[in-house]
Amino acid sequence: MLHQSIPLPRDLPRPNEQILVNITPQETRVAVLEDAIVQELHVERAASRGIVGNIYLGQVKRVLPGMQSAFIEIGLERAAFLHIADVLEQRQHPSEPQRIEKMLFEGQTVLVQVIKDPIGTKGARLSTQISLAGRFLVHLPQEEHIGISQKIENEEDRLSLKARLEKLLPNGTPKGYIIRTSAETASDEELAADIGYLGKLWADIRHKSQTLPAQSLLYEDLPLSVRVLRDMVSEATEHVIVDSTENYSRMVEFAEQYVTTAVDKIARYSGERPLFELHGIEAEIDRALARRVNLKFGGYLIIDQTEAMTTIDVNTGGFVGNRNFDETIFKTNLEATHAIARQLRLRNLGGIIIVDFIDMDNEEHRSQVLNELAKAMARDRTRVTLNGFTSLGLVEITRKRTRESLAHVLCEPCPTCQGRGEIKTAQTVCYEIQREIVREARQFDAKGFRILASQPVIDMFLDEESQSLAMLVDFIGKPISLSVETTYPQEQFDVVLL
Repeated sequence: MLHQSIPLPRDLPRPNEQILVNITPQETRVAVLEDAIVQELHVERAASRGIVGNIYLGQVKRVLPGMQSAFIEIGLERAAFLHIADVLEQRQHPSEPQRIEKMLFEGQTVLVQVIKDPIGTKGARLSTQISLAGRFLVHLPQEEHIGISQKIENEEDRLSLKARLEKLLPNGTPKGYIIRTSAETASDEELAADIGYLGKLWADIRHKSQTLPAQSLLYEDLPLSVRVLRDMVSEATEHVIVDSTENYSRMVEFAEQYVTTAVDKIARYSGERPLFELHGIEAEIDRALARRVNLKFGGYLIIDQTEAMTTIDVNTGGFVGNRNFDETIFKTNLEATHAIARQLRLRNLGGIIIVDFIDMDNEEHRSQVLNELAKAMARDRTRVTLNGFTSLGLVEITRKRTRESLAHVLCEPCPTCQGRGEIKTAQTVCYEIQREIVREARQFDAKGFRILASQPVIDMFLDEESQSLAMLVDFIGKPISLSVETTYPQEQFDVVLL
């Protein structure tokens, strides 16, 4: 049974932050450095930009009353998924259960927004509640209430911000807004500019929805290079360094209009050495794709990412403590907490994460490790929930997943092992080939057989399995020849009838 969620501290001082933006025609990469250490990596490719935040005029393909959900065509390869919980009417009245088959019918057009990118075999997830993000506000044009970020905890500040916003809202406009944390330091002019920008955006979307055909894209979120200014720049950000002249101008133009505090922080990098190489980011990306993460004092993590969850195993490795074995375990687990928090951000691991710390008998040690993990994860921009140790000594973390992990963006399954991480031994393949020959000898009246296989498999037939091959020749009464195919991976083979 899981313990209750452990609150993450919110009043920790922010470290000095630098944001590096590397841009090529095909790809934009962003690295967030805190105290000169890479904490986050974001990659956006022109050919495969994420679609979270995009708004479409969808068309209902199929309604599933049993699952209280529907599949909506929005012009992508796979139909997107809409659950009753993400339908606006249900969200507005959660205490009054509704039936999706009474709201939607096949062929109907509906305004939808993507809240989760397609991941693996799953299509995009949709909501009919539209939200438009600005610098200081999130506009909910179908709503009539003002919400405030939970990170703004002081009640006086919350009431003051709400009153300021209400005064600035033009009469007759939708009053659905969420005040973002960044609005705490915003002037009335900045808030008014945000309101005007979001109002124009919504008017444009409504006009398109009335004039464009079904399955049309009505709104696409800003490119990564500009979203950096809207979503990532804070008081702790010292510089935003970009290595593209064209995008530098575009970022400055956006900042001058919407994020005036960021204008002086944007810098153009024109050095000869590549920006990411200069700061060691390229090597960090390679390490972020590895299964093993070495800790400073000899311990290490093993990170395995699957479709359902991510598991992180903590090991002492070569670390030997100065006092006793319990102290060694405690120090290793303590060091691992910071590495785990960093790897979750760096690799953008989401969903369920199970951490198997080294077993600790001391309850005080367990408590300190959990507190240190909570402190390390408090700086994560993504919503994180941390639960205590289970009866099996595991810690469960949930981290909101809205886009693909770094590994899914940069890598693909190995064509040899198909993502298993293992391949059959040469001996196993030899036995499969022999069984195949027996089957074909019974089915076809061939004069002989030729085995086409990789070098290790042929070597195995010529050495350790030479006797079993000779016995097979005697058993079927037909000759068998061997041929190496250098292009074949170890598991691939062909049996040719002669």
